[in-house]
Amino acid sequence: MFSEENKFMKRALELAEMGRGFTKTNPLVGAVVVKDNKVIAEGYHHRYGDNHAEVDALNKVNGLAEGATMYVTLEPCSHYGKTPPCADRIIKEKLKRVVVAIRDPDERVSGRGIEILKREGIEVEIGMLEDEAKFQNRVFLLNKSMKRPFITLKFATTLDGKIATNSGESKWITNSTSRQDSHILRSKVDGILVGKNTAIKDNPLLTNRSGKGYNPIRILLDSELEIDSNYNIYNFEAKTIAFTNSSDLEKYKNLTDKGVDIVRISRDGDGLNLNEICEELLKRDIAHILVEGGSKIHSSFIRSGLVDEIYHYIAPKLIGGGKSVDDGVGILNLSDSLNFNIISTKNLDGDILIHGVRDVYGDC
Repeated sequence: MFSEENKFMKRALELAEMGRGFTKTNPLVGAVVVKDNKVIAEGYHHRYGDNHAEVDALNKVNGLAEGATMYVTLEPCSHYGKTPPCADRIIKEKLKRVVVAIRDPDERVSGRGIEILKREGIEVEIGMLEDEAKFQNRVFLLNKSMKRPFITLKFATTLDGKIATNSGESKWITNSTSRQDSHILRSKVDGILVGKNTAIKDNPLLTNRSGKGYNPIRILLDSELEIDSNYNIYNFEAKTIAFTNSSDLEKYKNLTDKGVDIVRISRDGDGLNLNEICEELLKRDIAHILVEGGSKIHSSFIRSGLVDEIYHYIAPKLIGGGKSVDDGVGILNLSDSLNFNIISTKNLDGDILIHGVRDVYGDC
């Protein structure tokens, strides 16, 4: 029976995925309500602050949920937050059974939702498609276990690992299909981060031009606020946060007049303190950061061990010489290298995309 039920949990996972890019620090959750082996309602967490998946589904059952089974990808919540507890609604609708993929690591829930349901005589099963659910909610699980945003490093290189020629030319190493794919990636994150040198050299907009989802918040690391307000990163198409160590009040005013959020933090070695940056971003409900460069920024994140995922676009070109992904000191010993599980490889009209994830998103 367990294996036959997998289709309902798989559907719940598909529903949950529809919320990616919209839920911020909330988890991705999908729910399917089944009665007499037929789906009578489906729901998912659409966006941050909206109804949770369980309530979204139960709002559609029209009083027919009594005796039904709910398949849900994350333990139902048991606390009042932006919405009432989902466990209470499940009890009210008189469901007979709840099948949960994974427990919720949030200390406000963490097993209590399951216990409340059991005390009310509702059967609860845990662990169906657990690995799939953990991978899907890797951002949320890492946020909770590591108390920082999930960090994805994105870069495009030639076959010999170069991001630009010796003259600095980098447009375009990859083809238009790869570039469109990278915009889809932007639509699924909360923030997109670059350093000062990239902002000056490329003058990027850092917006999502995939046609789907929101613009991510633009995050700039500029220790002395050298980039003036005329650069594209400070236009009004998206919100920008600038991290700096500068105390120049005139520069502050020029940028804040354009709606820029300036955060002053300490230095760490030859750059800004990445741990402080991560802490500040999570406070602002930025759960998932896409780091787009340049090479010094890549080097800082790699050296600090602050890379949880990679999207590596590879063009079938050789240029020799040139600039590498990491032009910094990097990691000195192989034993300290960051190891990734290759999740997928994809052909993008001749370019290759490698997607890798570290097993860092914790247990629950």
